[in-house]
Amino acid sequence: MDEFFIYGTFIGVFLLFVPIFVYVDTYADVRGNKLWFSLSLYKYFRIFGGYGELRREGIAVHLTKKFAAVVPYENLANTRKKFEITKGFQIWRFHQVIETGGANSVYSVLLAAAIRSASGAAFSFVRTRYPFVSLKNSALFAEEPCLKLSTQTAFVFNNLVLLVAITKKILEALINWIRKRKSTASWKKLQSN
Repeated sequence: MDEFFIYGTFIGVFLLFVPIFVYVDTYADVRGNKLWFSLSLYKYFRIFGGYGELRREGIAVHLTKKFAAVVPYENLANTRKKFEITKGFQIWRFHQVIETGGANSVYSVLLAAAIRSASGAAFSFVRTRYPFVSLKNSALFAEEPCLKLSTQTAFVFNNLVLLVAITKKILEALINWIRKRKSTASWKKLQSN
């Protein structure tokens, strides 16, 4: 019985600290007005994916053939605050490939050079702050006019960070519920007087 407890404790602690890699792959076609995305664990186990497109009402996100949601442009500013969980989620890899059209055009070559130099400057800043991050940038030229961007971003965290993030969200929801309940209770008390 003691051996089972020792092994169980060891496996539990090991699972708390084993790194989890989440990959976000995106492919954007500016001329086609679409952005495809995929979220996967360890690069091979796909969680979900779909595509999004710009509409007059907002951004239409298609997760399945029958389900789509429209995110209004006004709500995009508040979306970042909702997904900010904790600083334990570290970026591990960012690779991008930019494809511009008109291989014979001077403007497309200048655009690709400007994007590469801007990315290089941004990457050097990121590299000094986070030296462990893998950063790559490439540019391709196509015969027909196009502007496409492909990225692969990987985040690393562990189950302890995930447990802390979930606990933080639950506590925030509980505190908001208590505040709301207290404010409605005091409001009802004022109305009865």
